[in-house]
This record gives sequence, structure tokens and C-alpha cells, in this order.
Amino acid sequence: MVGRGSSAYERELRSLLEGDPGAVRSYSRALPPEMRTPFERLTDEPFLVIRGAGSLGFDLVALRREFAFPLEVKASSEDVIRFTAASGRADQQLAAHRAAVGRVGLIVLYAYRRLGRRNQEAWRIFLASPPPEQGMLRFLCRRLPPVNTTREGHGILRWEEGLPLSRFLDQVRFLTERPVAVPA
Repeated sequence: MVGRGSSAYERELRSLLEGDPGAVRSYSRALPPEMRTPFERLTDEPFLVIRGAGSLGFDLVALRREFAFPLEVKASSEDVIRFTAASGRADQQLAAHRAAVGRVGLIVLYAYRRLGRRNQEAWRIFLASPPPEQGMLRFLCRRLPPVNTTREGHGILRWEEGLPLSRFLDQVRFLTERPVAVPA
């Protein structure tokens, strides 16, 4: 089953990344305190998030001075999203995304929202394109699990294998944090 790319979940992720205080509070309320910090930081260090439109386009694009992340949003109550459902449209979309970002040196991320999860983080992040050979993105990509492929070459997302959104945000922050000068 291909997950639902519902606009409600796109809006949730968009509001989180934009650092909307209400969305951050609502989402992080059920998380353990140590997992809340990356979300709370978003209120001071937000992304500019643009909603994409159109068939085979990206759902969202998250921007900061150091990064640009085209995002595809998927949501499902199942542990696994198989891209073979819906007449292979998700596989075509994945190929189109990879081709689009490959030409300009960006990466595309898939954000998987697991429905029905209580008291744990519901969002997982996956890398859907080859990592760049240089630059800051290369370091970030080392930690991102890939969108897997079946033996037949179809895309597949396994929620348990994804990187929790809070850890992704921590890694982005680590890469963009300015070093603090230590007084001599």
C-alpha cells in the first residue's frame, strides 16, 4: 500500500519546520522531554517552507541559508509503504524526483508520517537520492537511511528504518552551528 500523502500531514510537517509555536507544542507534548528540544529550537531557528503543487512535484521544499530540502510526504497506518501500489505512480514519482535533484546537486527527502503512534515520534526521514560527493550535505546524508528498493526495483519505506525527525533536526543544527570562541 502506498501511503496517503494527505495535505493534513503536509500541513503538520510544514508547521513544525516553520517553527509554529502551536504546532511545535502540540506535536512535542506527547514526546519524552529529551526529544522535545529539537522541535522547540525550531521556533527560533525555523525553515522557510514552500508547498509544492502539481503532479509528480515535491510536496514541500524546506529552506535555510545553508540548506534546501525538497520533501515528499507520505502517511500510513502500516509499517511499510510499497511504491508498487497505485499503478506504480509512486515509483514514477521517485524516479522523477531523483532526476530533478540530480541535475542541480540537491537531495530529495521522503518524510513518512506513521499514523496511530502514541507517545513516540511519528515522523521518519529517508534519503531518496544519491548523496552529493562534496559539501555539507554529504555529511548529513551519511546518517540518513535510504529509500530502499525491492528485488524488482520498486521503492519501499520501512518506518522503523527511518531517522526520527528530531535526530534529523539535531544533525542539521550540528552542521550549521557556529563554533563558540573559547576565551584564552
